[in-house]
Amino acid sequence: MSEPRTVGCYDYVNRPFQDVRALLSREPLGLLQRATTSASARARSLATTLRVDVGGVAFSVDVRVHIRAVRDELVSGALPALRIELTWEAISHPLLFPSMLAHLLIWPLSARETQVEVQGSYWIPMGHFGNAFDAAIGHNIVEATVLRFLSDVLEEIRCELPVAS
Repeated sequence: MSEPRTVGCYDYVNRPFQDVRALLSREPLGLLQRATTSASARARSLATTLRVDVGGVAFSVDVRVHIRAVRDELVSGALPALRIELTWEAISHPLLFPSMLAHLLIWPLSARETQVEVQGSYWIPMGHFGNAFDAAIGHNIVEATVLRFLSDVLEEIRCELPVAS
C-alpha cells in the first residue's frame, strides 16, 4: 500500500454548537448514514453511499463506515469541540478503492454558528497504477467526495435541527 494522502474541507451550519454536539454525540453513525444514503439504501445496516460528479461523470461507491471514537476536546486552547474519528472502505472490491481514516471536528463560531471540518488521510490501492490514477484525477475525485460528504452531513444537521424562531 502507498503512503497516505491528505484531504480536508470545512464549512459551517447556522445551528448552536451544543445542539449540533448533542445530535452528533447521540448517534453519529446513524446521522452519517442518513446524510449520505437514499431511503431505500438506508436499510443496509452499516452501508453508506458516497457519490460525486466530476467533469460530468458520476462516481459512487458503497462504503462501510466505522466510528472509532467520539470525544470532547478543546481547539485553539479554549473552545469546546467534538471530534468523531471514523474510517471508511468500499464494501465491494475494497482493493480497487481508497480507504479513508478521517475525523469530523465541530466547534462553535458564535452563539448560533458551528464550524464542521473533515480532515483525513487516504490510501491508494493498486500500486503504481493507483498512484498514477490519483495524480491524474483520483485526488480530485477524493476531494470532491469529501466535500460532498461534508455538504450531506450539514444538510442532515439542518434537517434534524430546525432553526428556532
